[in-house]
Amino acid sequence: MAKILMITGDFTEDYETMVPFQTLLACGHSVDAVCPGKKAGDTVKTAIHDFEGDQTYSEKPGHNFALNADFDGVDAASYDALVVPGGRAPEYLRLNPEVLARVRHFFDAGKPVAAICHGAQLLAAAGVLKGRTCSAYPACAWEVTASGGTFADIAVTEAVTDGNLVTAPAWPAHPAWLKQFMAIL
Repeated sequence: MAKILMITGDFTEDYETMVPFQTLLACGHSVDAVCPGKKAGDTVKTAIHDFEGDQTYSEKPGHNFALNADFDGVDAASYDALVVPGGRAPEYLRLNPEVLARVRHFFDAGKPVAAICHGAQLLAAAGVLKGRTCSAYPACAWEVTASGGTFADIAVTEAVTDGNLVTAPAWPAHPAWLKQFMAIL
């Protein structure tokens, strides 16, 4: 089974963090969830993004998600794969050079990476999307193309795989996204 790193942060999307974390554990994988500046046992606040007919998603308070590893102690080389949830966390995580270096490691090593929704912001900032097809929340399409990627404008329930990268627009794609990610693990 794979040893997986999940990089997340405050106001990560609730479903996009909890569902893959629990699903991957249930399938026998090991998942270390980390956040810069926090340690194992600390929590990150989550936000629930919902699609209620407005021009963009609505946002409501979610759960507190418990981290189970220390960001400072993470050696990316010891992991088999990376998961990047969406929500608002990628917006500020992309400003952290240590986060970007860890993301780049997985691409440089050709290891599986799963990113969903606003997770593409982190990939774009890390400079790993050039020449790649990537889905994301539609508001992130500009960042995907500006960083040299091709934005996959797919249904909110679909996912796309490009080599070692599996992406999806939002949490309604969990079945397709997780199935494709587990196929490349």
